[in-house]
Amino acid sequence: MDDFVSTVETRISERPVNGTTESSNGRYEIAWSLDRTSDVGRALPAAVRRLREAEVESPQLDAAVLLAHVLGVTKTWVYAHPTRQLTEAEIGRYEALVRRRMRNEPVAYLVGHKSFYGLDITVDPRVLIPRPETEMLVERALAEIQWVLQDGRRPVVADIGTGSGAIAVAIACNAREATVYAVDISDAALAVAEQNIWRYGLVEQVHLLPGHLLEALPEPADVILANLPYVATDALAKLPPQVRDYEPLLALDGGPDGLRVIATLLGQLATPKGRGKLRPGGRAYLEIGSDQGDALRALARELLPGASVEIQVDYAALDRVAVIEL
Repeated sequence: MDDFVSTVETRISERPVNGTTESSNGRYEIAWSLDRTSDVGRALPAAVRRLREAEVESPQLDAAVLLAHVLGVTKTWVYAHPTRQLTEAEIGRYEALVRRRMRNEPVAYLVGHKSFYGLDITVDPRVLIPRPETEMLVERALAEIQWVLQDGRRPVVADIGTGSGAIAVAIACNAREATVYAVDISDAALAVAEQNIWRYGLVEQVHLLPGHLLEALPEPADVILANLPYVATDALAKLPPQVRDYEPLLALDGGPDGLRVIATLLGQLATPKGRGKLRPGGRAYLEIGSDQGDALRALARELLPGASVEIQVDYAALDRVAVIEL
């Protein structure tokens, strides 16, 4: 007997999916069912096959992660126990998750968390999913914090556009001496960040602030970090569907050139009040797109004449972080 009962795709013309109705082939409601006697060794390859047919980028990994999530175990455990029988409830949960992944819903949203800088960060569709590239901001901030500590001062770090709070939490967990302010304009995002702050016992160290960029900061920071929207509006439609159709537009859309929100932050730094948000000798680290280095450098020099501007590349030698020192 095959390891599944049926795979049925019923076309629903222009059916909205997570806020979008765009589809060259219409939208599909996927009904995929495992045999009710399935064990791990049969369920896993069945899911891999369906995800591969749906052109999911990493079908083997995703199928294993989802099954491990359903069973409350590790991926290693899944592979080591192929004869483990699945209960009816487990089969139902796994089917539902695989169907959703076939529709390109991100795995991080399906399981409710994402690894970032060695931490397990809670995420859901209210926030952007943390990327490995963003760990560069954490690394740079931690290095700056050491210089501040050597100077005998209490480090103050501001995470602007905190989203899930991943950056703020990672810094606080690795630099207990630092005071961290996590700012976001989205109350929904701050609610997710609050979950992560409580999860790691950081409520006395990380302070959540609703507000627009630098305006909410109550004191000057030694380090300002910002992973702001930097995707050009016209490029949004070209993003992978799991990003375009599911992650929050507010965290992606950087305006016509991708630098609109970043330009606003630099404009704030150009004012006497905004300049007072960064301590003398402090630095701002801004994540940027892989081809935005030259444009960011020109923008910073226009808005902040005399400022030191450096573009740092990631491990793939792509533009990734702009460092600004006033």
